[in-house]
Amino acid sequence: MTKVYLSAQLPEVATQQLQKAGLDVSAYEGEGLISHDELLKNVSDIDFLITPLSTKVDKEIIDAAPKLKLIANFGAGFNNIDTAYAKEKGIPVTNTPAVSTNAVAEVTIGLMLALSHRMVEGDQKMRNEGFPGWAPLYFLGHEIAGKTLGIFGLGNIGSDVARKANALGMNVQYYKPNRLSDPEERSMKVTYKPLDELIKTSDFITINAPQTPETTHKFDAAAFKAMKKTAYIVNVGRGPIIDEAALLEALKSGEIAGAALDVYEKEPKVDDGFKSLKNVVLTPHVGNATVEARDAMANIVAGNVLLVNSGKDAKFIVNK
Repeated sequence: MTKVYLSAQLPEVATQQLQKAGLDVSAYEGEGLISHDELLKNVSDIDFLITPLSTKVDKEIIDAAPKLKLIANFGAGFNNIDTAYAKEKGIPVTNTPAVSTNAVAEVTIGLMLALSHRMVEGDQKMRNEGFPGWAPLYFLGHEIAGKTLGIFGLGNIGSDVARKANALGMNVQYYKPNRLSDPEERSMKVTYKPLDELIKTSDFITINAPQTPETTHKFDAAAFKAMKKTAYIVNVGRGPIIDEAALLEALKSGEIAGAALDVYEKEPKVDDGFKSLKNVVLTPHVGNATVEARDAMANIVAGNVLLVNSGKDAKFIVNK
């Protein structure tokens, strides 16, 4: 019987589809994330591996699965998988693009609002010391309408952030390696800026880009020094795009006004230094953590297994 291994629990819609098709489905049911050794023990006779972006699938794992026909990554990013080696072995790797766009864009906007209106700081104040009552100058924040948003990475998610930010009255500028055409920019109401200019002129910077060798530590000490002292940075892309040691220093020294992080350089570990700062919002990689997005992602990974099992090509192959 065809065997499918899930290295994490997935929405039921995925297992229901696979079992209905007569596939033998098993899953990791331990606490926390699966370890490398545990994964290694479970792949020797599997045909399909469905794995979240938090699970590393390296050469050793791939070599331990001689029957493997597909690695279906449950997530848009896929830097957790050795895609090049999988290609050498003739194993397609897929991801789940687009379906989490709205969820991540909503979180991006939410984190900007949380920073500018000091929502998390206010929540903690109410839970601990309370407040003396309404007063004209008490606990002031800032509105985002009229402010300049700089988007680093204008793919599906960045484009949706731009649409939502425009609706909230922000001035939107962006940087990506390949500039949009003039008609596209006018249609989306965005303005291209070289990265150094975007960093210098934005009131908010959101990172909506994938991690690549080129984007790793793109936001470093020099970048934070160039930002406005009143500016905020939001990372919902990948943790290593920010040099977190440099960010922590910039926050402590007042070089920038604040930061919101949904992803981390050494995820799932978070530098303790961030936890004591009132101008930092920390969330546990919840960008696409909605029932709607995760069900849609589950449909994609299960659908790709069924396609390959029936002799067809999978959708969204990232290592062609």
